[in-house]
Amino acid sequence: MNGKLVQWQDATVHILSHALHYGTGVFEGIRCYETPRGPAVFRLRDHLQRMHGSAKIFLMDIPYSVDELVDAAHLLIRTNRLRSCYVRPIAYRGFGEMGVNPEHNPVDVAMAVWAWGAYLGDEALEHGVRMTVSSWRRHDPNIIPPMAKVTGAYINAGMAKIEAVHAGFDEAVMLNPDGYVSEATGENLFIVKNGEIITPPLAAGPLPGITRDTIFTIASDLGIPVTERALTRAELYLAEEVFCSGTAAEVTPVREIDERVIGDPGPVTQTIQQKYFAIVKGEDEKYFDWLDFVE
Repeated sequence: MNGKLVQWQDATVHILSHALHYGTGVFEGIRCYETPRGPAVFRLRDHLQRMHGSAKIFLMDIPYSVDELVDAAHLLIRTNRLRSCYVRPIAYRGFGEMGVNPEHNPVDVAMAVWAWGAYLGDEALEHGVRMTVSSWRRHDPNIIPPMAKVTGAYINAGMAKIEAVHAGFDEAVMLNPDGYVSEATGENLFIVKNGEIITPPLAAGPLPGITRDTIFTIASDLGIPVTERALTRAELYLAEEVFCSGTAAEVTPVREIDERVIGDPGPVTQTIQQKYFAIVKGEDEKYFDWLDFVE
């Protein structure tokens, strides 16, 4: 926290921290995988550059460079002797003075690592999840910029997740204010039609996911066409395959949406998923540039 190693039980913040009251924080979710060469963090620098970009949108000056944050992640993983883990860096407005204006509050920075398995469960990775279209909409870009991974914005995703789980589903699809598909509560969405991968454009309001970008590259390298265009909920129902992606969710198939059966994971989904796990686990040297090996 703020450049110092802190014991887990001592990693606390002031009760009047601005971010606690007003959601003024930016963060990332990053995975470190066990590989034949030891722990390796997947696309660490890309994540931290995105966090700096999120901070810029909200006029927050993070007092540590991307290089310094990279070093901090390596140090934490080594110190905790973790072979694989989740990495959570966060920059947030701490305690200065109360009030909506955040400018008189310092920007504090913390990072934590811990062992964490499959976000939606191992069963989901193999057989897929059941989703429902939420009544809660993704943000209008002039209300909360969806380009930024900001803490306060996730109350919206949280309400969609609660609604889905209470209705007996695993995850929720969120539409944008215009009624087109945007993303899930913490994942980007893809459909497959006639062998082509289709995903909503950034103008539809999804977070510009690092895993989303990874899938674009994988698909291109495998000769699978990818198109970004507006999607309706009905197109989800009629898709040959559906899958979602994210650092936490990795590449997870979708087997059902609103009781419309998509089916078992299809060939395109399986191909992308298998290549993704080969890359993150250090089994494909072609993509070593995406791995930060923790020495």
